Amino acid sequence: MPDTRISVAVHATDPLGRAGVISHLRQQPSVELVDRGGEEVSDEQVAVMLVDRLDDVAGAELRRLVRCGEQRVVLIASELREPELMAVVEYGVQAILWRHQATPQKLLHAVHSAARGEGELPPDLINRLMTQLGQLRRSALDTSPGGAGALVPTLGMAPREVDVVRLIAEGLDTKQISEKLAYSERTVKNVLHALMTRLQLQNRAHAVAYALREGYI
Repeated sequence: MPDTRISVAVHATDPLGRAGVISHLRQQPSVELVDRGGEEVSDEQVAVMLVDRLDDVAGAELRRLVRCGEQRVVLIASELREPELMAVVEYGVQAILWRHQATPQKLLHAVHSAARGEGELPPDLINRLMTQLGQLRRSALDTSPGGAGALVPTLGMAPREVDVVRLIAEGLDTKQISEKLAYSERTVKNVLHALMTRLQLQNRAHAVAYALREGYI
């Protein structure tokens, strides 16, 4: 756990659901709840957003929260359809939890992961994302005049960046990746930071999406 408390704002259209999330987080000494309508927003602030489905209203609120990188967002959703999943990744949401799996421990873990800029997705969402992007990639190849030549990416990824992102796609965290590749955890974080800065990627899920779309994994 970090030495400093993480500022967390909770957003939800369901008052009872919001009250439940606040009740869980209020008991955590590493979390400081802030007024969601407050003016002060820092890079350390995490926004927890609770939705049933990502409809137009929820989508607009989600875009507002993540614009300009002001806050790192944890999304708790009852369901996400395929287009909604792609939209959430493109928006730059740091972590996603299924509402029926959002125990206090998992919620706290997601908040801390988001605060560190690491983020996480449920394994079944990673599989769905990979499948969907694979379908999009195959469709693009089928309609591309260059055929298989479209596999060559326009922006390069170094081999060790590919190795790290491939392991992220398999659901490994920073520590597991460092052990798998015999890197220090700092090296893994530096590799990801350099990659996401260079390619303007929002988070780890976005890096996986980019690597899949460009044919690296």
